[in-house]
Amino acid sequence: MELTKREKRKLRLENLRGESQQAQQEFEQKQEQNHQHQEPKKGKFKYYMIAVAVLILLIVAYSVYSSAKPGPYDNFAKCLTENGAVMYGAMDWCKYTQGQKGMFGKSFKYINYHEYEELPGIKKTPTWVINGKWHENVQPFDKLAALTGCKLN
Repeated sequence: MELTKREKRKLRLENLRGESQQAQQEFEQKQEQNHQHQEPKKGKFKYYMIAVAVLILLIVAYSVYSSAKPGPYDNFAKCLTENGAVMYGAMDWCKYTQGQKGMFGKSFKYINYHEYEELPGIKKTPTWVINGKWHENVQPFDKLAALTGCKLN
C-alpha cells in the first residue's frame, strides 16, 4: 500500500511539528537549567557584596580610630608652640621642610608653622625661630628640647 503525495506531505508535516515541539521542549528545559544554575551565582554575588561592604566599614572604622588617637609627640609639639617656637618652611616643594614635618607625624598639627614668605630674610627652609634666634635646616628633637626647655616624651 503506497501513500499518496498528499498523505506523504501530511506525514512529513506531522514529523516536523513533532521535531519542532521536541526542540522547543529541550530549549525550555535548558533555559530552566540555566536559570537554576544562575541563582546560586546571584547568591554568591550577594555574599561577596556584603563581605566587601563589611571590609570597607572596618577600614573606615579603623581610620577613624587611628585619627582619634593622639600622636606620639603631641605634648612635645604643644610645649614648643607654648614656648614661642615657630617653624618657617616651604611645605609644597622643600623636602627638608616635609622631612621635619614627618618627624612629628600626627603631632605636627600642634606646631606653630608658617610659610617662609611670611618672614623676610629666610634663606633656608625649614628655619626655626626660638627666643628671637634663627636656627636653619632640620632640627633634631633633642636640640629643640634644649632650646625651649621642653621635655621629649
